[in-house]
Amino acid sequence: MCGIMLTSLICHIWLGNYVGLPALVAPMGASAVLLFAVPASPLAQPWAIVGGNTLSALVGIGCAMLVHDPVYAAGFAVAGAIGVMSLARCLHPPGGAAALTAVLGGPAITAAGWSFAFVPVTLNCLILLAVGWLFNNATRHDYPHRVQSLSRNVHGTTDRPPQDRVGYTSADIDAVLARYDELLDVSRDDLDALFRQVEAQAHRRLHGEIRCETIMSRDVIHAISGEGVEQARDRLLTHKLRAMPVIDETGHVVGLIGHAELLASADRTVDQVMIVSPCLTSSETPIDELLPVLSGGIFHEAIVTDPDGRLIGMITQTDLLAALWRGHVAEQVTAAG
Repeated sequence: MCGIMLTSLICHIWLGNYVGLPALVAPMGASAVLLFAVPASPLAQPWAIVGGNTLSALVGIGCAMLVHDPVYAAGFAVAGAIGVMSLARCLHPPGGAAALTAVLGGPAITAAGWSFAFVPVTLNCLILLAVGWLFNNATRHDYPHRVQSLSRNVHGTTDRPPQDRVGYTSADIDAVLARYDELLDVSRDDLDALFRQVEAQAHRRLHGEIRCETIMSRDVIHAISGEGVEQARDRLLTHKLRAMPVIDETGHVVGLIGHAELLASADRTVDQVMIVSPCLTSSETPIDELLPVLSGGIFHEAIVTDPDGRLIGMITQTDLLAALWRGHVAEQVTAAG
């Protein structure tokens, strides 16, 4: 409601009444449906909305100039708009209506010529997009849409990330999409993220759910944020640890410290060299949710906290491997029985 009303109002003020052009073109109604109702769709992204409507309007104007019979011009305009949007990778269904409007919109639009594609079409799109961006992000819909937690090899080698070396691969998705031979209103990366969540859910359903509280270490060796680096290093070496959480005086987790951070000069304190954004989780989290996190190459341990952020445990890659191995052994025994 606000998107269409603000777009119409601002463009009406911008254009005034002297040009005879509409302040709001009809395709904006369809663009608003995509932008506000399905903001994750590839058809609703900023380039699709602006590029799709603008390029389609330009195609429609060109067809209207070259083909004087509106019946034929309308067909060429919509077909041409689909082709141009596909080539420009900005497919947007309302673009067909923008092309049609340029052909059948009336004398004022015809008289405006090429400028109609920019004012009011592009102007409408930009204002609608601004409102859509504010609305979607205010309602916690990430817009423009970005796929979350795509796996990547952080070491810069050509190997796939560890979690991608089993099960299906990206090449499998490409092969299936090629055989499908139809355009799907969902991106390939979204499909990948969705399938991996489905895999995790299916594994949890078939093999039961193990929570972090089951496998976490509870007697956690830790550092205090204000203590010296030498004290923390001695504690790390004494207990033969790779890293340990850092807590404040109230027990709240404030960071993580490892050997690399402790190579700092001896006169510094732990809070000056610690990692301030460690991997945090809760005791109720299923361990299969930690698998992609701790196998991605960035985090090697997860700190378990209570709802108030106080330290209650820690899970390392070794803990996860042990739990998975025990689960594998149990499955083999059950199958043999």
